Amino acid sequence: MLTQYRSKRKVSGGRYKSYRGKRRFETAKIPSLTKLAETKRVKIEGMGGTSKNRLYRAEFANVVDPKTKKYSKAKIKTILENPANRHYVRRNIMTKGTVIETEKGKARITSRPGQDGTVNAVLI
Repeated sequence: MLTQYRSKRKVSGGRYKSYRGKRRFETAKIPSLTKLAETKRVKIEGMGGTSKNRLYRAEFANVVDPKTKKYSKAKIKTILENPANRHYVRRNIMTKGTVIETEKGKARITSRPGQDGTVNAVLI
């Protein structure tokens, strides 16, 4: 089970004495790493009864034109650059800040696809 619990080892390399086991609030989830493909969305339960929509694959983006302030749905052609990780570009992984090529032109993703469940972008 993945956790976000404190490390078992100290900075010096010594071990901390364990005083309790893992707790549910310390559990971690594997990142969704949204890819460019046919859309696939999964609902995930969070703490306190909340829910999130995980977007695993996406082929369309909600693009806004800053001049006309109009929204439109556009097909994503390719991923041009990703500031989160340069290797994400060749793996076609989308995160917040990624520059994508759409039918309307170049756009920067403003949403967090793995947590919001949608790809929202602004034309640049």
